[in-house]
Amino acid sequence: MKTSRLVLITSAAVVAAALPWLRADDSKKSTSSSNTVIEISKTAPEQPTGPVEKTDAEWKKELTPEQYRILRQAGTERSNGQVYEEFKKHGGGTYYCAGCNAELFSSNEKFDSHCGWPSFYDPANAKNVKYLTDTILGYERTEVRCKVCDGHLGHVFKGEGFDTPTDKRYCINGTVLKFVPNPEKKAAQEKGKEKSK
Repeated sequence: MKTSRLVLITSAAVVAAALPWLRADDSKKSTSSSNTVIEISKTAPEQPTGPVEKTDAEWKKELTPEQYRILRQAGTERSNGQVYEEFKKHGGGTYYCAGCNAELFSSNEKFDSHCGWPSFYDPANAKNVKYLTDTILGYERTEVRCKVCDGHLGHVFKGEGFDTPTDKRYCINGTVLKFVPNPEKKAAQEKGKEKSK
């Protein structure tokens, strides 16, 4: 009897842990003209001056379905998907919230944790990030949200033994980020294009 209960509890825990990924929509829909899933911009967006509040209908109109599902419904993108592969190829730059343009993370704090999602060890602009306790899987996790628009970004984990200055892993959904490359990289890319002509 004890064995069957243990198997049932273990099975339930596995299903609960898998729910966010089972619900994930591995949409390949582009959010920019270059067929990427993380929006890339040439210039930094204007920063919001206060909280950004919109109706549900406005969010649905402005965000892609996948961005809406993650930012507004606390969804999770598929691990090791197209978003993660694209994120790993980004050079130096800054990451902004896809919902409100608030600056969130920098490539200076980016690292590859091999978890399947974009990882940072610290926010670039801590005043734009807030934390909530999440118990949806039956245990406490620290949810990371955009402080400006209250959009769900992912979770932060501590004490996993990564060789980073903070030993924290901000496990973030790349779909809800906008990436702006550093100007030096753009200039070098443009010079390379000119030489190849």
